[in-house]
Amino acid sequence: MELRQLQYFLTVAEELHFGRAAVRLHIVQSAVSQQITRLERELGVALFERTTRTVRLTEGGRRLLPHAEQVLAAVAQARAAIDDLRIERTGTIRLGTSTGLGTRLENILVAFARRAPHAHLELVGADTEVRVKGVRSGELDAAIVRGPRDEPGLELLPLWSDRLVAAIPARHDLAVLREIDLARLAQLPLRLVGRIRNPTLYDLVVDSCREAGFAPAFGPEFTTEQDTLAAIGFGTPSWTVYYAAQAANLSFPGVVWRPLRNPEPRMPSYLAVRPDPPRAELRALIEACHTVTD
Repeated sequence: MELRQLQYFLTVAEELHFGRAAVRLHIVQSAVSQQITRLERELGVALFERTTRTVRLTEGGRRLLPHAEQVLAAVAQARAAIDDLRIERTGTIRLGTSTGLGTRLENILVAFARRAPHAHLELVGADTEVRVKGVRSGELDAAIVRGPRDEPGLELLPLWSDRLVAAIPARHDLAVLREIDLARLAQLPLRLVGRIRNPTLYDLVVDSCREAGFAPAFGPEFTTEQDTLAAIGFGTPSWTVYYAAQAANLSFPGVVWRPLRNPEPRMPSYLAVRPDPPRAELRALIEACHTVTD
């Protein structure tokens, strides 16, 4: 019997619906059903009566329910106790971050310091998958992640959304505009990060271009910021995208940044945390993140 199976059982028992339980757990419904079936096989009794319309606890399920609640509550308390000990010893909360946060990160630091002046917020920059794994393993207390995601075993708390802007040559005719209709970039090569490196951003940009009525003409991939912006500013006319909060702090010769519209691509951001009850310092971080808006 695994803790994960007990958590799945408890969630289904609360929802009496496998689909809603899967949504709460941030996993697919088939995974919930599979783990419940394994638990039933191990215990030798059915835990739920399933029909096409209803899900009900069996007698075995009703007997298991209070024990599952006690076990999971005890595990949460144990984790909280160890977390509190770690904070007492180190006074540190570790937050996974990414590039392009702009002044939002500064605002989070200020808001957190007001709410938890005794704690130190350590920023850990890493790729998205490394950040997610860090939260899941406990190496990180939380991480800022972008884009719609399915992360089993984690909670994704909605934060803000970033508008995308186009970086284009300052000498281009479109540079005189305050905002650019996305369709007007159809003839310019797009220097975009490869999908394998950032599938969320890649898909958002490509889908937005298709919504605007064209398939992007891809140029060389976005490599380093310096090389890419130099190529845009002084080479063959091309374009790339940045988050608006990131572009607000950038300046590069020969390049201007213009907001996109029709459609207006936006990237949602989330705070990834473990589903355990948060201790005081993590609650302070969550509150600090929620003070930052679009």
